[in-house]
Amino acid sequence: MVLSRKAILVSAALLAFSTPVSRAGDRLARSFGEGDDHGSVGLAVDAGDDAELEGPRAIYSGDKGEIYLLDQINRRVLKFDPNNPQQQTQALELPDDLAPTDLVVANGDIHVWDGKVVTLAATGREDAPTRGLSITRSTEKPDETTLSAFAQMGSVDPSDEPEGISRGLGSNERNKQFVASRGRGAVVAAFAPLEGDSGVRIAVTPRGGGAPLARLDLQVRSRLGAAELLEIDKSGRYYVFAEEIPTGGEESSFAFVVRFSPSGALEGVYELPLAQNVGLSRRFVTVSPDGDVYFLRNRKGSSDVLGVGFREIRKSKIIDLGVGGGASSFALTDFPSLKRTNAAVRPLTRQQVIQTGMEFANVRWRVSPSAYGRDPDTACSGFNRIRRPGYMHGKVNQEVVGVPYCWGCHGSLANFAAWVQRGRLAGNVCTHNNPRPDVGGVDCSAFVSAAWGLSTHFTTIAIPAIARQLPSGWDLLPGDALNKPGSHVMLFVRFTPDKKAEVLESSTGGCNGKVCRNIYPLGSLLARGYRPVRYRALLADTTAATDAAKLDAATPQGKTKGK
Repeated sequence: MVLSRKAILVSAALLAFSTPVSRAGDRLARSFGEGDDHGSVGLAVDAGDDAELEGPRAIYSGDKGEIYLLDQINRRVLKFDPNNPQQQTQALELPDDLAPTDLVVANGDIHVWDGKVVTLAATGREDAPTRGLSITRSTEKPDETTLSAFAQMGSVDPSDEPEGISRGLGSNERNKQFVASRGRGAVVAAFAPLEGDSGVRIAVTPRGGGAPLARLDLQVRSRLGAAELLEIDKSGRYYVFAEEIPTGGEESSFAFVVRFSPSGALEGVYELPLAQNVGLSRRFVTVSPDGDVYFLRNRKGSSDVLGVGFREIRKSKIIDLGVGGGASSFALTDFPSLKRTNAAVRPLTRQQVIQTGMEFANVRWRVSPSAYGRDPDTACSGFNRIRRPGYMHGKVNQEVVGVPYCWGCHGSLANFAAWVQRGRLAGNVCTHNNPRPDVGGVDCSAFVSAAWGLSTHFTTIAIPAIARQLPSGWDLLPGDALNKPGSHVMLFVRFTPDKKAEVLESSTGGCNGKVCRNIYPLGSLLARGYRPVRYRALLADTTAATDAAKLDAATPQGKTKGK
């Protein structure tokens, strides 16, 4: 069963009615429209095209309160003063060979994540509207505070981090976080469970040793998701990113920042305005040295940086944000035109599903001239254009890893190998356009369909016809999926030690145009409208979570040779 493009757009329009994307007390610090001038950013797709909106991937507050915005589509970092709307935005252009997906700023250095930490320095006149960025100290091993900062929102796989950085709240090992704070210098945050699954105690001490600085107790009504120490401001106040993810029912998930006094007393929360029409981004929250909390909101037609309003909480030890904050629940009855269908299925184990997904992510193949296409590349406009995925740029006659993202394309790994050998173009990230028959690869839902062993391509809108929604995100098992109808779908792999969701996905943004593994805070996905679903052929399989590191070792690194 494959829905027409028109049906996808009509059905997706039903999802446009969601909770407001900002609340009383929030303020608009800076808004960017679509474009490539200093007042605009790259916005690759409209939400509702059965592809996730791609906009700026990350924000970070600098040492003087300035905001850095990763505008990766335009290959630059934008820098601006959030408290001075009249001041011109400065553009810092990225080196040609970088395609970063995350950003951290510390001690005057700009660090980006491109599969590893790369440190950049600005070149040119300091007050120039446009400056360059050059790679510096690229051969030095990143310090643990930088790696820990990238781990906050999932850029670093916990299995790849140095010992001591991952935060497993149920374990006595790997439960620390290293933070280069503005108010207390380098500190260590040690996490321990509090009141079962509903809370955490964070003990903060100086990095070099000494007396404890504070003990922060954080507890929610239901079940706590990810928890990260974001910053200690110049006044000594502590800011912790956290999520509440209910264990069932119709309750919403919340993502918020908790503020504690210098002595560790709970002062209040900044509720992050996540909703179904807010696009996915890697680092969507940052805290300034003075304690202002900013949120990155990507939506159709604009990318906004919001100053998040503060809600005081002094009379309760439990954070209770009520029931009106997250995205509403979703059911098949919301789409009366969809009926349950009999897909061609075969008995599947979860191990088989994940291994197939890993093969799509790990396959190595040579980019032949015919697969690469012409240079310079085309732009995404009109209905006959293609644009190669970013990870393939400059890789003609070289080996790359991962099946490319291709809008509207579907098929097995064997199909892709045959397409490459026949000289077909590889990959197309132009999701505005009609799908083309002469390009090879998979889009997000085609990848999940292939991993589930389906011979038919089920779109994100059609997936509810062959899967059931789980009561809670905590019920996810390897081989299940996180589906946002009309937008994007990810294959669930496991929960990381610090309670995030590790997924496999085919993505234009988070994967730079291919199938890859990624890690996201689970509650933030649920609040954006992603729903945990289980393909019905896996209903009887309750296999425990897969060890992704062992699975990597067991997955063959297949090769697909081009002409």
